[in-house]
This record gives sequence, structure tokens and C-alpha cells, in this order.
Amino acid sequence: MSSKLYVGSLPYSVDDNKLKELFAQFGTVVSAQVIVDRDSNQSKGFGFVEMKTEDEAKEAIKALNGKDMDGRSIMVNEARPKEHAGGGFDRGRRSF
Repeated sequence: MSSKLYVGSLPYSVDDNKLKELFAQFGTVVSAQVIVDRDSNQSKGFGFVEMKTEDEAKEAIKALNGKDMDGRSIMVNEARPKEHAGGGFDRGRRSF
């Protein structure tokens, strides 16, 4: 069963390929995506990685959480499902 990870505090120079390379040393990377701003196409400094197994994901967390990457201490942990509060605005999508 695959396991999805959240990766935060990424240097803005990191793209999908660099993120995949970083995690590939711990197992099979099913997917790696750096989240970018839809208007500027610039990295938002975080992304998601899906590892093939839970054991590979745990090994990656253990090895990479807090690791220095281009002067930034990256944060790696299990991704949590997106929660909706049910009202108000949804991140950046406003309807007037």
C-alpha cells in the first residue's frame, strides 16, 4: 500500500524531478509534485511525495525530516487528508 508524504520548507529552486530524486534513495517514488502558484508558476515551497510502501515512507521521514537543503531545514511527515470547514472561503477561490 502506498503512503503519501507532505514535504514543507522546500527551497524555491526544487522542482518535481529534484523532489523525486531526493526520495528515490529510500525506495520507489510513485509520484512527486511541488505545488506551484497557478498565476506565477512559482513554487509555493511545499509538495507531496507518494512512496510505494509505508516502510519506504517511514524511512524517508526518518532520514529527511529536518535535513538541510540549500540552507532550509525541510519538513517531511505523513500527509493528512484535506479538511474543509464547510463554509467560508476555500484557499484562494473566492466567489462574489
